[in-house]
Parts: sequence; C-alpha cells; structure tokens
Amino acid sequence: MSQPEISLESPADTPTQQAGPSAGDVPVVPLAHSAAGRVSGKAWKVPKSATVRSHLPEGVKTKKWEERMEKTKKEQAIKKLQQELKQEKADEIKRRREVTLERKKAAEERRRLEEAKAKMGARKVARLARKMGRTKKINH
Repeated sequence: MSQPEISLESPADTPTQQAGPSAGDVPVVPLAHSAAGRVSGKAWKVPKSATVRSHLPEGVKTKKWEERMEKTKKEQAIKKLQQELKQEKADEIKRRREVTLERKKAAEERRRLEEAKAKMGARKVARLARKMGRTKKINH
C-alpha cells in the first residue's frame, strides 16, 4: 500500500494546470492515510510511536532476550565468585586474629603463673593450680 506523494509546489507552478477557471481545474491533493483519516499539514511532525519503546537504548531494542539473560547470568556468576573470594579472605583474617588472641591469652597466663611462683613457694603454687584444675596431667 503505497502513499501518493504530496507536492509542495503552488498550483501555479504545476505544468498540468490549464488556463481559465472551471470546476474541473481545481487540483485535488490526495491525503495520506492515517488512523484518524486525516493528516496534519505540518511536514516536520513525525509519526507517533510508543513512548517507552522509542526511548529505550538501542541495545535493549535490538538484542534478543536470551542474549541479555546470558549476559545477566554471567555478571551474576562473576559477582558471586567475587563475593566468595571476599568472604574467604575475611574468614582467613578472622582466623588469624583468633589464633593471635589465643597466643596472647596463653602468654599472659604463663606470665601470671611465673609471677605467682616468684611470690610464693612452689608447693603453694601447685596447690592453687590443682584447685583451679590446671595440673600437668590436664595441661599436657
């Protein structure tokens, strides 16, 4: 269905026009088809289209849904891997901190016991250690 061309020339410029006014001489300008049956005379007006679709980026309009979903899945997999690596790193740091803290506690306990030994006799220290449940049998 082709649309007839609309001429922008004035009626005086058309070579098919004859001299003399008569009812049959008036040029008939065919109108282009539209939804309403008439067309705006404004040449600069573009035909309307769906607003949402026309403002979407070209990549969204042209790419297939499957391609976009593949890309999204890849990005999600990369994100998940990064998250796992970050979590592993945090766990390793936490484990090191705990080990260091345990060592500090043990060193503090040893230092405290050494001070106690210096202050009182060995038998009293042994008795206190047994009382607290820290004998050689339990420690080693």
